[in-house]
Amino acid sequence: MSTTDNPPWNAETLGEILSNEEGRPVLFTDARILTTDPLIGTMTGADLLLVGSLIVGVGPGIVTAAQDDNAIVVNCTGMTVAPAVVDTVALVGGRRRRTEYVATLTPGNTTDFLVVPDELAADVPDAVATLMTRPRQVRALVVAGRPVLWAGTDVPGRSTAPEVGIPAAEDLTGSPRVGVWIDRNDFLHQVLTPDGRYDETRGGRPHAYQGRYWIDGDRIDYLDDLGFWAYGEFRSDELHHAGYVMKLG
Repeated sequence: MSTTDNPPWNAETLGEILSNEEGRPVLFTDARILTTDPLIGTMTGADLLLVGSLIVGVGPGIVTAAQDDNAIVVNCTGMTVAPAVVDTVALVGGRRRRTEYVATLTPGNTTDFLVVPDELAADVPDAVATLMTRPRQVRALVVAGRPVLWAGTDVPGRSTAPEVGIPAAEDLTGSPRVGVWIDRNDFLHQVLTPDGRYDETRGGRPHAYQGRYWIDGDRIDYLDDLGFWAYGEFRSDELHHAGYVMKLG
């Protein structure tokens, strides 16, 4: 039976979440939760508490404080909550320490998860397969604390994926990140020009690598003219790239 045959799932609650500008906690309650955390495991009749983009609590009984905390409560009876981002290495036992696990529904982690009817989520791969093959059966897909799918349909104003393909170069005239970046040992000089091109001198060898670059927040992506991709990260006044730490010269 499709979601269109049933009353909309927690429709009023969705409106509260979307209009939540006060930072109210959001509580998904009375669910079976597949945390994939080896310490916490799978919990039934449990709650998942979010504040902003982070999980702050998981387990039974959190709902008792919901009214005190002015939480938005999403009733998940008959539902399974599972990670939307799957650490397949951890699922097959390929990580040595619990702290190495990623994408678990653990307090402190980012809120990327699915809410799926129990019968469609025997385990995490099953839940993810439902999202990929039968998205209309998904009750909720939450990404960084914000709903993307709800009751099998797109949430108004949801995030959309970037267009496929290499983007056009931006005009970076005036950007404080344009200029000559030099590593601590004066071995690597990387010139970032306003037209979105880079030119590296390595060990005195000019034009060792040349190509295009794009900046997204603190990340910089490079596409070399030889065809390979690389990346770097701006940290305060430093540019970290391929083991080098550079500053503007």
